[in-house]
Amino acid sequence: MDDKKFNLLEEPWVCVMQENGEVKELSLIDALIHAHQYRGLSGELPTQDVAVLRLLLAVLQTVVYRYDADGNEDELVETEDAYERWEEIWNEGKLPEKPIREYLAKWKERFYLYDSNRPFYQVPKAAIGTECKAAKLNGEISESSNKLRLFSNRAGKEKKFLSDSEAARWLLYLNGYDDTSAKPKQKGLPSPGTGWLGKLGLIYADGSNLFETLMLNLVVVNISDKECWDSPKPVWEAETVKSAERTEIVVPSNQAELLTVQSRRILLKKEVQGVSGYYVLGGDFFPKEAAYMEQMTVWKKYEPKGNAVPYYQPRRHLPEKQMWRDFSNLVMSDQENRTPGVLRWVAWLKDKKMIDKKNIICFKTASVQYGDKDFFVKDVLGDYLEFHTELLTANGKILVRIIREEIEKCEKAANIVNHLTEDLKKAAGDCSGEKTQYGKEEYFYQIDIPFRKWLKELDPIGESDSEYYENIRNDWRVQAYRIAEKLGMNYVEQAGDKAFVGREIQEKKDGVERKVYYSSSSAFNIFKVSLKKCFEQ
Repeated sequence: MDDKKFNLLEEPWVCVMQENGEVKELSLIDALIHAHQYRGLSGELPTQDVAVLRLLLAVLQTVVYRYDADGNEDELVETEDAYERWEEIWNEGKLPEKPIREYLAKWKERFYLYDSNRPFYQVPKAAIGTECKAAKLNGEISESSNKLRLFSNRAGKEKKFLSDSEAARWLLYLNGYDDTSAKPKQKGLPSPGTGWLGKLGLIYADGSNLFETLMLNLVVVNISDKECWDSPKPVWEAETVKSAERTEIVVPSNQAELLTVQSRRILLKKEVQGVSGYYVLGGDFFPKEAAYMEQMTVWKKYEPKGNAVPYYQPRRHLPEKQMWRDFSNLVMSDQENRTPGVLRWVAWLKDKKMIDKKNIICFKTASVQYGDKDFFVKDVLGDYLEFHTELLTANGKILVRIIREEIEKCEKAANIVNHLTEDLKKAAGDCSGEKTQYGKEEYFYQIDIPFRKWLKELDPIGESDSEYYENIRNDWRVQAYRIAEKLGMNYVEQAGDKAFVGREIQEKKDGVERKVYYSSSSAFNIFKVSLKKCFEQ
């Protein structure tokens, strides 16, 4: 009896957005071959789209390394050949159909979602693992038996069962972002942490269509040493399925293997009505310290004690911090910063004029915010940043420095606004001493859209005139100052008569106990002086 069902190469399951804004499901092959016809991936969550994107990239890495654009087998070894092959596909404006079809036809048997021997991205022996319901597999709900969602976009049968296409998408998501709640079956095993994607501050380039997105994230060479990666070894090509739980491995030396790393051993529970849940065990993991093979993450520098060499490791995104506030860390490589691999790749493409017609680039982030000890998923985060591609090259150095300086001033201005709110609380009689950040948060909220607009309009091409740089700097400072000033005035008005009259408070300043008089008028005067000083420097 043939128990193989739902082949991902033939059945529709990849969600894409059409030009008219409608969402459509495609097979894996169609999503690749017709990528130029669709705006992008459009699954249930941005994090799910990233998980699907990385699978598509693993296929492309393998195809591009094994075949030329005409479908002839030709293994990439030389860096220049890799560049030329990438550029040829980019200039064609669509992915090469013949090599994609030929390669995937060879591995068709490994892409069945249901198969008693080797189901895709699954391990039959995982049936001994922690059992979870469909409501936890569905990342939109992410509901466990001891943590129910009060408000959910699914109920009844829709909550208890997933369709085959939904299960395929959430399977990839689960492998990448699973929390740490699953229990090991053996004692004394190390903790693998979350899925690999959950450990990252994930960032990727977003093109004007799915083809561009795939190509801009298809890093075919190691930009650090200008060498080709090792020969691709995606998980479906492995001779055997690994079933041992919580297995520490070395960092993969090729992109296809890294993009398909099996962070979990999973087995879907298929019933007549649909997928009712899954079984899960910890899977493969490796140290995140200095895991520089990963091209789609932001980094943070760590300096060990003693004489140990400093290193970088992935840094998760902060939910309260907009992406543009981290701009200099994203684009500037120095002793303190390590630029994400995908940004270095796009910068190299621009520098070599391989994407010369693409002036504005968009980078997006997608990540999961976990609860205590990564034991459960609290929220899903996403952000974007658009700017001129020349800012990634030597031509953009002056503007990048200006942008960094203005972001630093915005940070200072936000603290000044927040200090005003603290003084107004004291003036109104709040002596609790409880510190809040709502003034700072509100200021960043108010300047968010204006800053993004200003950043997107900055064009370093041909602008060597110092007057241009002075003008764009002043344009932004006027906006940032006025927004802060107006916000401060609103806070003073909201503080009311009580704060206007003010009060005297006994407090310690500079180690000395003394009485300090607070009123809304004096607080606003201090605020104005500090704000003016901030933006005049």
